[in-house]
Amino acid sequence: MYVVFIVLTLIVAVLLIGIVLIQKSKGGGLSSQFGGGNQVLGVRGTNSFLEKATWTLAILILVFSVASAYTLPKAGSNIRTKTENTTAAQGANKFNNQATPADKASTPATKGTPADAK
Repeated sequence: MYVVFIVLTLIVAVLLIGIVLIQKSKGGGLSSQFGGGNQVLGVRGTNSFLEKATWTLAILILVFSVASAYTLPKAGSNIRTKTENTTAAQGANKFNNQATPADKASTPATKGTPADAK
C-alpha cells in the first residue's frame, strides 16, 4: 500500500507542475489564449479553474504524503538488511559455541598457557 501512495503522490506532483506551468504570473497564462469575451469559461472562468485545480492537487499531495507516512513499513517488520542478517548469524554462532573458520583464524594460538604447563 505504501508503494501505491508514493506512485499517486508522484503522479499528482507531475500534474501540479503542469498546471503551474500553464499559468502565467499576474493572471495571464491559459486565459490569454482565449482572446474573446464570449467563451464558455471566459477569462475569469479559466483562472478560477486553474486556481481550483492547483489547490486540489496541492491538497492531494498533502493527503497522499500523510497516508504514505502512515503506511510506511515498520522497523520491526520482516524487512532486514544484509548487516542485520550478518549480525544475527554471528550472534547465533557465538551462542551455539560454534566457531566459524574466520573466528578460528582470528583467535591467537593458546600454546604455552598455564594449563599446558602442568
